[in-house]
Amino acid sequence: MMLLIFIAVHLLSTNSSTAPLSHPLDIRDATDTCDDINNCRTLFSIVWSCLATIFACTWVSVHPNVPPPDQSRLHLLWRRLMMMLIGIMGPEIMVGFAARQLFASRSLSKRESTVLLPDVSSCSIEFGFSETHSFFCCMGGFVSSDGHPIATRDQLENRLFGSEFQKAIRDVNKEDIMDKSKGDALSKGVALLQLLWFTIQCLARVHQHLAVTQLEVATLAFAVLDIFVWLLWWNKPLDVQRPMVLEPRMQPDAQAFPAQLSRLEHIWAAIFGFSANQYPPLSSVSVPSFWSMGSTEFDVGAYFLLALVGTVFGIIHSAAWNTVFPTPAEMWIWRTSSLVITTMPGLASLLTLMVMAELKSVSEPMLRILMEPLLGILMAAGSPIYIAVRVILIVLPLIGLRSLPPSAFVDVSWSTYIPHI
Repeated sequence: MMLLIFIAVHLLSTNSSTAPLSHPLDIRDATDTCDDINNCRTLFSIVWSCLATIFACTWVSVHPNVPPPDQSRLHLLWRRLMMMLIGIMGPEIMVGFAARQLFASRSLSKRESTVLLPDVSSCSIEFGFSETHSFFCCMGGFVSSDGHPIATRDQLENRLFGSEFQKAIRDVNKEDIMDKSKGDALSKGVALLQLLWFTIQCLARVHQHLAVTQLEVATLAFAVLDIFVWLLWWNKPLDVQRPMVLEPRMQPDAQAFPAQLSRLEHIWAAIFGFSANQYPPLSSVSVPSFWSMGSTEFDVGAYFLLALVGTVFGIIHSAAWNTVFPTPAEMWIWRTSSLVITTMPGLASLLTLMVMAELKSVSEPMLRILMEPLLGILMAAGSPIYIAVRVILIVLPLIGLRSLPPSAFVDVSWSTYIPHI
């Protein structure tokens, strides 16, 4: 699948829609009212194919955390639709969220923990969770008997209850967890076939010198990011609506209250996670929508993954470099925006890692105080530019539908590859 996508990117960037057609166009090809009998497609069919691909891939790739109890079906549907909308408008947010949960779950699966027990000074034990158990814990799938999520390392390493929680989680069968998952091979297979068919159509259009619209290129980019999310959450149960109750009972902390985050802090938390004091599980009945345990492995691995995914996302948009645009201004706006989203993720991740490395190596408190705001200022300055560019690359393909080249309405001649159809 990924090989087909990279071939499509290469062909789109080297063999543009400005190439001559292999057969003369009928006068009806310049409109959007052709019928299939004349080997044409309509504007509606172009838009529908793109929207169906985006919807199918995003709907299957999004794996929400366990919701609060007593939610109606309408609330649950709306919650998943909102996450799907976030995945479409900001796929990088979903990639960052999925990466955090993957690295956190892996650290739970292999991490050794030193737990203070009441009768001994310390005891080094292994969590011993499978990746499915770890994902289920990260998504708020386990709650104590008094209804509070078991979703932090402090709870799992608690000197009074930590070992009991770990044993209770290990005693849960993996099959019982997956039985709660609403995902199956059929739904994932349909989404994969839709993406495969869409990619093959793009390849065939390029091979037959037919125009590929900017909307189709943008759709391919969104689908690729959805594949990354899908792979990162491969072992995460899908659309679980009820948690599993474990013993023992933990008393809520009367001094702990859920933190009130701003909209911007919610966005940063979705990508980079919550800090330790932003989510007290003993004062809530469910984890936040973008909650995941922290992981020391996330720093380098997830930043590298975010840079890679962001760069691939930009490269696919850059593949439409030589396609036909309605105006020269739109062409240069597209090219500039494609370059920005190709280079910014890598530069931002590199800068973040460099500053983090400096913070760890700097012993002077004054220098540390100066460097932390510097990183915040640089990220705050670059974020509006990146957001504006992302909006442009969503709006521009839709605006470009007003004036498509004639060959955009010519359908692929499949008899070229499969005779007698």
